[in-house]
Amino acid sequence: MIDVNELRRGVTFNDGGELYRVLEYSHNKPGRGKATIRVQVRNLRSGSTRELTFTSGDRVEDIRLETDTVEYLYNDGQFLVFMNIETFVQPQVEASVFGDDVLYLRENMQLKLSSYQGEFLSYELPSTVEHKVTESEHAVAGDTAGSATKQVTTETGLKVTTPLFVNVGDVIRINTDSGDYITRV
Repeated sequence: MIDVNELRRGVTFNDGGELYRVLEYSHNKPGRGKATIRVQVRNLRSGSTRELTFTSGDRVEDIRLETDTVEYLYNDGQFLVFMNIETFVQPQVEASVFGDDVLYLRENMQLKLSSYQGEFLSYELPSTVEHKVTESEHAVAGDTAGSATKQVTTETGLKVTTPLFVNVGDVIRINTDSGDYITRV
């Protein structure tokens, strides 16, 4: 158990059976009475954010997430199969945990998985990924009225807006935070 005054950005805790990670922290001390601590938190299971208010002296259960570096192996339709690069254990994670981010995953790609008591809660993708373009719209440089871009599809099915010079077979670098095209590799 930790005092709520020790809650800072990045701390994970259990409150009422729900697992939270602190996003923002503020401490307010009025002229009279006890201080109040407001924290904006993300629910690690549902992904929703909310604000919690505690009074000074309250306590919450501190938890430690286990973070492992894993290598993505394959998708069997329902589960994504990874391999821990240190222990060679192959955890399976439901594809729904990744949502649309599953399109960034390529075989043999390394990422970080965080778990609590065997339950996988979050992941951390690399900041950029490289994918091969498999489909591309046909575009002519003179056909534009504004910026010259087109939509391409990568080997994983990810759709990315790129400049006109990107063709089928090119390898492009993509920002995983925004999904934007960075450069042709």
